Amino acid sequence: MSDIFREVEEDVRRERFEKLWKVYGNYIIALLVLVFLGIGGWQLWERHEMQERQKISEAFMAAQRISNPQAAASAFADIARTAPKGYASAARLSQAAAMLASGQRGGIDLYKQIAKDDSGLAGSVARLRAAWALADSASRTELAELLRPLDQPGNAWRPNAREVLAYADYRSMDTKSALAKYSQLAVDPDSPEGLRARAKAMAAFLKNGGAVNYGTVPVPVVTLPPQAANAAQAANTPNPPPAATTTKPPQNNAPAAAPAK
Repeated sequence: MSDIFREVEEDVRRERFEKLWKVYGNYIIALLVLVFLGIGGWQLWERHEMQERQKISEAFMAAQRISNPQAAASAFADIARTAPKGYASAARLSQAAAMLASGQRGGIDLYKQIAKDDSGLAGSVARLRAAWALADSASRTELAELLRPLDQPGNAWRPNAREVLAYADYRSMDTKSALAKYSQLAVDPDSPEGLRARAKAMAAFLKNGGAVNYGTVPVPVVTLPPQAANAAQAANTPNPPPAATTTKPPQNNAPAAAPAK
């Protein structure tokens, strides 16, 4: 009896499956086709994206090898227009640096624009580079305003921003403020090691009066080789006056005339 019931149950299941397949079979097939097409399309897209990233990477490295800053700036600008966000940000930073290297002050404006558009790593780097590019010409107020987003407690870039402001104080001959900032940076555990070393050197320089007491520079002594020294001595020795010459009267060897009688 159990076998009969089992067979009946299997027939009922088979009949239900056939009814469901007749109703939903086409949808299931279409769904499977879409799934496989989606997987294939995703793989093709991933391959395409990898090839594009490889091309952009090669173009970026080629632009880095360009020795002419103006040509390099143009190459980086082309990359920034078509590259994905990461490469585009790096290309814009490199473009601004190349513009400054070629004497184009527009590089500072580009740094400022990057800092305005990007609140992440690229924007912070651009803000610092713009500040250093302006450190010898801009007022301290302008630099402080530019670096305000970084000069905040807890910001990882604050020590770098404070270094620019310390230099601005030094440049404006505010030695007391510059010394205080450099001394603080020299012992700040949040400052990078290289920054601490620079701050320590500047603090020692200012403590020793380096900002106002420049001292004197001795005249360098140049030792010449013997031949060059003799030639220089001969060139600097005045020539002796020409020796005096005595003009003798011409001698007349003709016989004297006989006296007249």
